[in-house]
Amino acid sequence: MDTDERHDPPAGEPAPRGGHPDDPRLFGAEAVAKLRAAFEEVTWLLGRGYPPRTAIRTVGDHHQLAARQRLALQRSACSDAPCASRLARRAPASSLRGAEASVDGFNVIITLEVALSGGLLLRGPEGALRDLAGLRGSYAPIAETDAAIDRLGAALSGAGAARARFLLDAAVSSSGKLRARILERLAGAPFALEATLVPDPDRLLFGAAGVISSDSVVLDRCAQWIDLAGEILAARAPAARVVDLAPGGVDPAPRAPRGGSPGS
Repeated sequence: MDTDERHDPPAGEPAPRGGHPDDPRLFGAEAVAKLRAAFEEVTWLLGRGYPPRTAIRTVGDHHQLAARQRLALQRSACSDAPCASRLARRAPASSLRGAEASVDGFNVIITLEVALSGGLLLRGPEGALRDLAGLRGSYAPIAETDAAIDRLGAALSGAGAARARFLLDAAVSSSGKLRARILERLAGAPFALEATLVPDPDRLLFGAAGVISSDSVVLDRCAQWIDLAGEILAARAPAARVVDLAPGGVDPAPRAPRGGSPGS
């Protein structure tokens, strides 16, 4: 799970995954045009060695962006070199046939929860979908959690995965509850299932193939990754609110192989 610029909800309350009341204004057509210009400027600065925080602060101040818009840039922007590397290692769900999927559990499930709750998702220049849910160590299941797990399991089944290894950050609240729900909901899946609480899921994903994640740190260091959340939403929730901040962005997801569709 990405941890940059996330904020805890009040104690005892699950963080919301649905749309923010200001999103129609902050991510409307006029605002997105401004954000795309800002995105290009941040990309230019990152490519010349500027630290991300400095680049986003400089561009954000210039365009007078709100905090949530700056967070959108932070979650999505990267310079050209890492973007090209991520694209070169991106694969469709069909690559999982007969193979193991390594699932960044919180990262993917929260993304699907946000989409199913009517929240906003961002598409980065490499095609990965990211949320603005604002979680940082304070996860709690919501009404859409089971549906998110079910769609993820159906997509893995449809792709023909032989094994699915869900990695969950042990330090995040309710990680044990989410593990139990994954094991319960996917108990009858046609693939071998493992759900494990670990101190640092990212490290176990570094160098791995069949990685299901949109965490930029993971995408930069894994051997191969799959935007399975994007494929699921393209097949099962095409009306999900996705904002593509990168001008001329890539196709939202590799198409599913014939004979099946993600999450069907």
